Amino acid sequence: MLDFRGISVHYGHQDVLSGVSFRVNKGDRIGVVGPNGSGKSTLFKIILGEMATDTGELIIELNPRIGFTRQNPEPDTPEETLLEYSLRGIPGLSEMEEEMHELEADLTDPSKMKRYGELQMKFEHLGGYDIETRVKVALGGLGFTTEEFNKPFKSFSGGWRMRAELSRVLASKPDLLLLDEPSNYLDLPAVEWLQKFLKAYEGTLMLISHDRYLLRTLTNITLEVDAGTVTRYEGDLDFYITEREVRYQHLKAAKENQDHHREQLQRFVDRFRAQATKAAQAQSRQKLIDKIDEQRIVLPKRYTNSGRLRLAEPPPSGVEMFRCSNLGFSYDGVKNVFTGLEFNVIRGDKVAVIGYNGLGKTTLMRIMAGTRNATQGTAVIGHNVVPGYLSQEFAETIPPDLSVYRVAKNAWDQRGGGPEKAFRNQLGAFGFDENDIEKPSGVLSGGEKIRLAFLRLFISSPNFLLLDEPTTHLDLDGRRLLEDALKKYSGTVFLVSHDIDFVRSVATSILEITREGIRRFPGGYDYYREKTAGEKAKPDRAERQEEVSEKEEKTLSKKDLRKQRAEARAKIAPKVKELKKRVETAERKIEELQSALDAASEELFNPKSDTDFAEVNRKVRTLQFEIDRYTADWEEAATELEELTADRDG
Repeated sequence: MLDFRGISVHYGHQDVLSGVSFRVNKGDRIGVVGPNGSGKSTLFKIILGEMATDTGELIIELNPRIGFTRQNPEPDTPEETLLEYSLRGIPGLSEMEEEMHELEADLTDPSKMKRYGELQMKFEHLGGYDIETRVKVALGGLGFTTEEFNKPFKSFSGGWRMRAELSRVLASKPDLLLLDEPSNYLDLPAVEWLQKFLKAYEGTLMLISHDRYLLRTLTNITLEVDAGTVTRYEGDLDFYITEREVRYQHLKAAKENQDHHREQLQRFVDRFRAQATKAAQAQSRQKLIDKIDEQRIVLPKRYTNSGRLRLAEPPPSGVEMFRCSNLGFSYDGVKNVFTGLEFNVIRGDKVAVIGYNGLGKTTLMRIMAGTRNATQGTAVIGHNVVPGYLSQEFAETIPPDLSVYRVAKNAWDQRGGGPEKAFRNQLGAFGFDENDIEKPSGVLSGGEKIRLAFLRLFISSPNFLLLDEPTTHLDLDGRRLLEDALKKYSGTVFLVSHDIDFVRSVATSILEITREGIRRFPGGYDYYREKTAGEKAKPDRAERQEEVSEKEEKTLSKKDLRKQRAEARAKIAPKVKELKKRVETAERKIEELQSALDAASEELFNPKSDTDFAEVNRKVRTLQFEIDRYTADWEEAATELEELTADRDG
């Protein structure tokens, strides 16, 4: 499908890509990984024709329809709604539908009839008849409510606009799907939905991501972009991580041999270039040195910039770090962001907050950090508790023109200062040596920026870390670095993150915020998923009798057990009857509608002298819509009936 042949791209003196060659085959599911700034997005720009190459060429075969998310999406008109914007995901589809409407007015002309048939076939192939259903499913899965579908697109924030952009791309069913960090704008439930959606996607996928959960579950091939090269690994993320270590050891050994050989040649040249009897040999060796320099082995950035992150032991505090009662907040005094929250955090807890965006997770964290006041209830910080708050915008709060040394020193002096040796020990503890401290903050990688942010944070000696999306700016190795540091940290952590693997590894308890309120789960993320899986699979479970536990069943007599099961069946019998009726009605209607559709289609293919083509075509479209509607209802009722009877009989 895509064939990269010797492609090079340069920005000034920087080689972003150098002689890159690889192939993407139809049906591949590719994870594109590498350090920030290594050129991953450049690959997408080349595929989309947004960037020219300095050398080499890209061959695109099979003329695939490409789906990709645009940055800074804007509506066509100020009045365009969210739904209208999202329906424009397939280029030319609306124009195609408009032309079909125009042709329907007069289909007696054979040429118009032929054109109409061609358009109808293409429209159906592109999924034009059911795109609205697909768009609504995608919008709902990504967190939009049905009430928001008809709101003006311009009324949404940048993050929600990007969700809408993602939903319209997903609903368009492209042949080749290019996704660049799609989870950056999502909350954790939306990431779960996106994973399930992409799991069922049947086209070719190229996914730039640092999200290990998405990479592990969605890709089977990995492209590593690093140091100007692109290396293809014939396996998923775990295969790549293992294999790259093996390749690196070979590369490191080859580089050591190359460097040793060059040093030997250079010593000979330096020693004998001035001697007439050895000048020719020295010149020959200089040519070998030049050839080595042209083919110099370069180690990937991830091995030269990995750094370290060691969090200091927290100062002592009371047992209870934070407690709130009837906590609420409103920006305008009318609409509550949240209300009635009650929970506490105990020393040593590592709590992850889960919930859709817009439910107040960041606002809650700011109240806990003391940067915002609650408008209802109480929020109390415990004895000797020192919060350390890392906001989502931590990267933007670091002045790009200041050096690493100056950024850290300003925080040090603000705290009260101290001996220079103690300050430099702090720099070293967070992986900054003499070669790093004079770097401008603006040129730091994502991993270096978060180390600097944590250095500023820990200068004030916090014992209660409040972390709002700390992995957003980090690549794979930066996330691993932070994850390992927090797992070893003996203090208290309260975090919000959309990175499922990160939450799974760090959190020891889960706090779930929903529109109905707040719930605490005393185990990690897998425990939370296990406890809530039944709710998501069977939303009406609370309305049915709870299942008898295995222990209770053993203590019941056979007679009592039969009686209990009979009561359970009797309780759900009305629901079963209703669902069976829905299934039978839907099946009957589908059969009737399909017969009518067959008759209408026959009239189109074998028209009579008085056939009204426009009317028949409108009838065909109406029948197709009705069949889709009853089919969806049949699937919903049949699935619910199957689950209900399985529970009853089991």
